[in-house]
Amino acid sequence: MTNQEIEKEEQQIREQYEALINGCPRCSIPENKELVDKAFNLSFNAHKGMRRKSGEPYIIHPIEVARIVTEEIGLGTKSVIAALLHDVVEDTDYTVEDIKNMFGEKVASIVDGLTKLEGAFDQTSSIQAENFRKLLLTMVEDVRVILIKLADRLHNMRTLGSMPDHKRLKIAGETLYFYAPLAHRLGLYAIKSELEDLSLKYEHPQVHKNLSQKIRESEEKHEEFINNFKAPIEERLSNEGYKFTVLGRHKSIYSIWNKMKAKDLPFEEIYDVLAIRIIFEPKMQLPEKTQCWAIYAMITDLYQPKPERLRDWVSTPKANGYEALHSTVMGPSGKWVEVQIRTERMDEIAERGFAAHWKYKGQKEKESELDKWLEMIRELLDNPDSDTLEFLDDFKLNLFSSEMMIFTPKGDVKVMPKGATALDFAFDIHTEVGYKCIGAKVNFKLVPLSYELKSGDQVEIITSNKQQPKYEWLTFVTTAKAKARIKDAFKEERKKLVNKGEFILEDLLKKKRLTVNSRILKKLLDHYNISKRDEFYFALGKGNIIIDNLSKILSTKSKNKWVRYWKLNFSKSDEKKDEPQKKSLILTDQEDEIPFTISECCNPIPGDDIIGYRDEQDKLIIHSRKCPHAIRLMSHQGDRIVSAEWESHKILAYLAIINISGIDQVGILNKITKVISDELTMNMRSIRIDSHDGVFEGTIHFYVHNTADVNNLIAKLVKIKGIHNVTRQERINQ
Repeated sequence: MTNQEIEKEEQQIREQYEALINGCPRCSIPENKELVDKAFNLSFNAHKGMRRKSGEPYIIHPIEVARIVTEEIGLGTKSVIAALLHDVVEDTDYTVEDIKNMFGEKVASIVDGLTKLEGAFDQTSSIQAENFRKLLLTMVEDVRVILIKLADRLHNMRTLGSMPDHKRLKIAGETLYFYAPLAHRLGLYAIKSELEDLSLKYEHPQVHKNLSQKIRESEEKHEEFINNFKAPIEERLSNEGYKFTVLGRHKSIYSIWNKMKAKDLPFEEIYDVLAIRIIFEPKMQLPEKTQCWAIYAMITDLYQPKPERLRDWVSTPKANGYEALHSTVMGPSGKWVEVQIRTERMDEIAERGFAAHWKYKGQKEKESELDKWLEMIRELLDNPDSDTLEFLDDFKLNLFSSEMMIFTPKGDVKVMPKGATALDFAFDIHTEVGYKCIGAKVNFKLVPLSYELKSGDQVEIITSNKQQPKYEWLTFVTTAKAKARIKDAFKEERKKLVNKGEFILEDLLKKKRLTVNSRILKKLLDHYNISKRDEFYFALGKGNIIIDNLSKILSTKSKNKWVRYWKLNFSKSDEKKDEPQKKSLILTDQEDEIPFTISECCNPIPGDDIIGYRDEQDKLIIHSRKCPHAIRLMSHQGDRIVSAEWESHKILAYLAIINISGIDQVGILNKITKVISDELTMNMRSIRIDSHDGVFEGTIHFYVHNTADVNNLIAKLVKIKGIHNVTRQERINQ
C-alpha cells in the first residue's frame, strides 16, 4: 500500500471511532472515555495487519459492532468496551485473564461469553450448536452477552456479500434459525427484521430482488396514500392536545414474503403491507393504557376497524416486554392499514428491547415475562448432559411461537406459546405438578393431557400421587421446559435401555462374525425408519423392535426412488484442495457414477434454489433452500453444507404438484387436462378435483423437467375462464 492509501485508511478508522464516541453519550464522560480509548487501542494493535474478506481493516468490524451496541440497542460503556474487544481473545494471543487484569471481571466475563469454543468435538456433535449453548449459558448470567452477539451478527450480515457462497448460506441459515428469533424474543424488532431481510437476500436473492423492486415501484403511490390516511388522525390528535409523531412504513420484505407463502398470494394481493405507527407523549393525569384506548376510539371514529385484527398488548404485554395496541382499519380507496398505538416509553421498549426493559424496570412491581423466560432458560441449562442439538431444537420451539394467555383457577395469567397442551401448562406451574398430572379441567370441562389450549382458557390441573411420568408424553408436549423435564425423568432408564439395545445388536452381529459399523447401522436405521442411532438402540432395548430378519436387512441394497446420477462439476470460485465439500456443485443430466439424493422433504426440481448437504455417510443430499429442514441443517451443521446449482435439465423428469381453484363450470376438467396433455404434452400422474357450492379445488401431480415447465403450465391454466388461482405446492413433510 502507498503512504497515501495508508493515511486514507487511518483517517477512515479515526472517523468511525469518533462517530462511535459521538453516538455514545456515556462514553464521553472522562473516566469512561479513558477506558474506551484503552480498549480501542488494544483492539487496534491486536488486529493490526488483519483484514476482512471485503478487504477493509479488521478494526472497522469491532468499531461498527460497538456502534450498533450503543446506537441501535442503547447499551452503555462496559458493553462498548466488550464489543471493541469481542474478537481479541479468539483471534490474537491475548487471554481472558489479560482482559480481566486490564478492564475488570465484568468485561472479561462478557468477552469470554462472546468467544467461540475451541478444541475437538465428537464428529456427530455440532460446533455451531455448542457455541449457541455457551452463549445461552453466559446470557442467563449477563444478557449483554447475547445483545452484543446480535450486534456482531448484524454487522456480519450487513457485510456478508464478500463471503463465498457456501459461507453465506451457512451464516444466513443460522441467522434465520437462531439469531432472528432470539432478537424477536428479546424485543429487538428493528434488528430482527433486518436480520430476516438480509437472510432472505442471501438465501433467495431473486425473491429479495423482485420484492424490493415491487416495494420501490409502489413507494410513491403508497406515500401519497399514507399522507392522506394520517392527515385526519393528526388533526384529531392535535385538537385533543397530544404531542405525537405519526410514521408510515412498509412491512419488512421478509414478513411480506412469509405472508405470500402462508396465504399462497401474489404481492399485489397482500392487503396489509402498510402500517401506521402513532407514538405519543402521555398526559400526566391519565394512565397510559386509558390514553391508548382513547386514541384507538378516535381512529375508529374516522376509519372502520376489522374486529378480528385487534391486538391488545397494552393490557397484557408480550413475553418480551412489548406493549402496544394494534388494529387494522379500512382506509381510503378500500385499502386495509395496520395502525400501531404506543407511548414513547412503549416505543423505546419496542425498538431497544431488553436494554430499555432494564431502564424502566422498577416502574412495575411484578416480575416481567422476560425475567421468567430467562429463569426458564437457566433451568434448561442446568442439565449439562443433554444432547446439544436436541436442546437447541427444544429451545428454538419457544423462541418464535405466538403467545396466548391462560388463566389459573384463581384468575392469575400465565403466558404460554401457541400450541401448548394441558400437560405443558402443568409443567409450567411446577415440575412435580407435571409428573403427577392425570388430566385437566379447561373452562370446567374435563380434558386429556394432550388437549391443545386456546388463548383465554381457564385451566385447573388434576393430579394423582399414583401417576408416573410417561415417555410417550414427549409426542404431544411443545414447550422446552416440559420436554426437558420428561427427558430428565427417563434419563437413567433410557441410558440403560440404549446400552441394552447396543448389546443386543452386538450379540446378533457376533453370531454372524460381524461388528457394528456405520454401513450396518445405516441399513438398520433405514429399514426401521429411525433417524438417530440412540433412538434405534432405545427401541431395541425396550423391545419395541425385534430383529428377526437381520440377514435380509443387511443384504438389501439401499434403494431410493429419488436418487439421480449426475455429472459433478466444481466451480472455480473455491479451489482449496483440503475442502472439497465446500466447492459449488453444478448438477447436470449427464449420467455419471456419483449419486446424489433428491430430498423427499421438499422435492426440489431444476430451477429451484438449492443447497447440498453431506451426511455422516458422505452422501450428498439436495434440498430446496427454503425447506425448513435445510434451514435447520444450515444452522446446526453449516460445515456440511455445499452450495449447489442446476445446469441443464432436459432428460430426467421430476414430479411437481400444483393446487388449483376456481368457479365450477361444465367442462372445466376437460379444459385443464387438454392444456396439460395436448398443448404442453406433459405426463400427468394424477388429478383430484372437489366441487362444493359452485366452487372447485383440486391438486394435479405431473412430471416436468424444470421450474420453467411449471411456470408455463400455471400461466396457461390461469387463462382458462373460471380458474382463479393456480400455485405450485412444494412437498414439505415436517
